[in-house]
Amino acid sequence: MARLLEAGRALVGELDSEVILRRLLETAREITGARYAALGVLDERRRELERFLVSGVGADVQARIGDLPRGRGVLGLLIDDPRPLRLRDIGRHPRSYGFPTGHPAMQSFLGVPILVRGRTWGNIYLTEKPGDEFTEIDEEDVTVLADWAGIAIDNARQYEASERHRLGLERAVQALEATRDIAVAIGGETGLERVLELIVKRGRALIDARAVLIMLRDGRELVVAAAAGEEAAPLDHRLPMAESVLGRVLESGRPQRIADPRSQLLTGQRQLGISDAHAALLVPMRHRGAGVGVIAAFDHGTRHSQFSEGDEQLLETFAASAANAVTIARSVEADRLRSSLEAAEAERARWARELHDETLQGLGGLRVLLTGALRRGDPVGLEDAVRETIGQVEREIAGLRAIIAELRPAALDQLGLRAAIEVLAERHRETDGLGVECRLDLPDDASWAREVELHTIIYRLVQESLNNVAKHARASRVRLSVRAVDDRIAIEVRDDGAGFDPDGEARGYGLQGMRERVSIAGGTLAISSGPEGTLVRCRLPRERRAAPAPAHAGG
Repeated sequence: MARLLEAGRALVGELDSEVILRRLLETAREITGARYAALGVLDERRRELERFLVSGVGADVQARIGDLPRGRGVLGLLIDDPRPLRLRDIGRHPRSYGFPTGHPAMQSFLGVPILVRGRTWGNIYLTEKPGDEFTEIDEEDVTVLADWAGIAIDNARQYEASERHRLGLERAVQALEATRDIAVAIGGETGLERVLELIVKRGRALIDARAVLIMLRDGRELVVAAAAGEEAAPLDHRLPMAESVLGRVLESGRPQRIADPRSQLLTGQRQLGISDAHAALLVPMRHRGAGVGVIAAFDHGTRHSQFSEGDEQLLETFAASAANAVTIARSVEADRLRSSLEAAEAERARWARELHDETLQGLGGLRVLLTGALRRGDPVGLEDAVRETIGQVEREIAGLRAIIAELRPAALDQLGLRAAIEVLAERHRETDGLGVECRLDLPDDASWAREVELHTIIYRLVQESLNNVAKHARASRVRLSVRAVDDRIAIEVRDDGAGFDPDGEARGYGLQGMRERVSIAGGTLAISSGPEGTLVRCRLPRERRAAPAPAHAGG
C-alpha cells in the first residue's frame, strides 16, 4: 500500500502524459513482478487500440514482431467488457489468436482497464508473473494503480488543453500586436522600404525563425526586397517563378511547410543565401486575390526545428496584413511620383508663361520699335529708339537672370547657402518691395559645406516661401530665419499678410513641392495661417538622411 500511495502521488504530480504512461508501465511491473507490461490507448470510437506502448521487450524483439496489436483476440475482451481479467494461460483462452513469429512466449496474463471520468480510456496488460499466475492481490493493486493513472491522465490532459489554449491566446495576441504595428507603420511611415523592414523583423520575431525573407512579385519573377536574420540574403536578387516552389505557393495562395529545404528548394535556397536550413515555411502575400509576394521563414527556434501548423496559421494571418501594408505603401509611392511629375510639369509651364508673357513679348516689342525707326529713316528718331532698346534689353537681361537664378542660383554654387539666401532676400526687397528681415545662423565647418544637396533643399524651401508671400499674401514685412539647432536645421518664414486656408491651398504645386522636398530630406513641415499672417515652420536633419536603403535587418 505504501508503494501504491507513493506511485499514486508520483503519477498525479506529473503533467506530461507521456511520462505518466511510461511511469505507469514501470510501476505496474514493479508491484506485480511481471516480466512484460503493455498499455493500449483506445481510439475516439473506443473500438480498437490507437496506441500500444510496451515495457520489458527490447527494440530488436519489437522489430521482429512487426505491427503492434489493434485490440483483437484476448485484448479485445477488455474493450468489449472493461473489467479486470486474469488468465493462467492466455494461449488456452477461446479468444486467443496466438502470437506472431518472433513474439516472446507468454502464459499468465492480467488486464485492467483505465477509466478517465468514468469512460474507458485504455488498458494495462501484464504477462509472465514469476510463480505461475497473477493473484487477486495483484489485480487489486493494479486496479488501484489504474485509478491513480486515470486521475493523472485527466489532470495532464486538462493541463495540456489549458496550455494549448494559453499558447493559442498568446499567438492571437502576437498576431494582433503585429497587425497593430503594421497599421501604425502605415499611418506614420509610408515608405515601402521602411514598411518592409518592419514586416520582416516583426514576422521573424512572431514565429521565432532564424531568418525571414520577403520576396515581392515583379512580372514573372520574385525579387528579394527585405531580409532579417543571421544570414545576409542578396537583396534585389531575382528568382523565376516558373516551375519553382516559391512560384507555386504564390500562384496557389496556399502556404507550404518544407521539412527538407536542401532538396525541395534546390538552387533557389542557395541563391537566397540560406544554404544550411533544416526547415522552411513559405506563406503567400495576397491582396484582394492578387499575389503580392512570398514570406519565407527558415529554421524554427534555437534548435532549428520544424515549423508547426500554428506557426503557419500565425504567419498566414500576418502575411495578409503585410500584403495590405505593401500595397498601400506602393500606392502612396506611386501617388508621390505622380504628384512630383505633375509639379514638375506645372513648374515648366510657369517658366514657359514667364518667358512667353515677359521675355518673348518684350523682345517682340523691341523688334517693332527698331523696325519702325528704320522705316521712318529719321536719324534722331533712330537714336532715341536705340537708346530705348538698350534700356529694354537691360531689363530683359535682368529678368532672364532672375529666371536663371530661380532655376539654379549661381550664388548657391559660388558663394554658399548663406550668401544665396541673402541675395534672394535682397531681390524680393527690390522687386516686390517686401521688408525682408533675415536671421541666418548657419555652421561654417567643412563637413556642412559638403552637404550640397541639403543646401539646395533649404534654398528651395526659402525661395518657395518668399515667392508665395510675394504673389499671394499681400504682405509688407517678412521675417526669415534659418538656424542650426543641435543636429537639425530650423527654417521659419513669417509674414504679416492676409493669410489663407492651408487645406485649400495645400493642393497647389508650390506647397506640394515643398512637402516633397521635406519628405526627401526626412524632415517635418508645418503651416499655420490666419488674419494676422502665415507661419511656415520646417525642421530638417543636420546630416541629410539618404533615401531608405533596401530593408535588410540582421540579428
